[in-house]
Amino acid sequence: MDGVLLIDKPAGMSSHDVVAAVKRAIDPPLEGGRVRDRAKAGRAKVGHAGTLDPFATGLLIVLAGRATKSQARLMALPKRYETVARLGATSTTGDTEGEIARTGRLPLDPPALPTGRIAQRPPRYSAVKIGGERAYKRARRGEQFELPERIVTVYRFEQRWREPEEPPCERAAYEIECSSGTYVRSLIADLGDAYCLELRRTAIGPFSVSEAIAPPRREERWPDPPPPLISLEQALARLPA
Repeated sequence: MDGVLLIDKPAGMSSHDVVAAVKRAIDPPLEGGRVRDRAKAGRAKVGHAGTLDPFATGLLIVLAGRATKSQARLMALPKRYETVARLGATSTTGDTEGEIARTGRLPLDPPALPTGRIAQRPPRYSAVKIGGERAYKRARRGEQFELPERIVTVYRFEQRWREPEEPPCERAAYEIECSSGTYVRSLIADLGDAYCLELRRTAIGPFSVSEAIAPPRREERWPDPPPPLISLEQALARLPA
């Protein structure tokens, strides 16, 4: 089986969890405790093209078979996000999973929303590797470190609405289009005292979350090919020349 699956990742699942669920769904089933076809058992090659934090929801491109060899091309595609932020408060992780402190210091309305090429420092609670270990693991142990800045591109950054919340905070919604490797949590934190309440990836290049399906349930088995599989040729044909 070769191709691309568009999965709408729910909150609480990691990208690795989704890949594992897809792999279980397409591997040969067991009969009487034995694999139906031992030659094919456990051989489903599955990966993904762009991590989503467990806190986030939305589009995850899952690659199967030969499509895993196109991972780098698909990961390099621009991304589109929708996020709801709390203003007038901070979070140690940039989202709802960290330690929250209400400050009452509100960004301007509308705030200065940076676009173009910008220098961005990934959050300490991120999947960036330091010496072969994920940064978030070191942060959870209380280690002190600073991640190097990287250059990313923000193509569009718009405030959609803003409303009062329980004083002294407010809530606001933003739409963001950006290059691969951009951390939306950092973009929101850099507005001032703000962090993400919700984060949803709505598109990766030409692929939209409106085309995506839910990940398979734990005991669910998919046929070969699983619906709706996009062939590798069809997927690559969507990309810019």
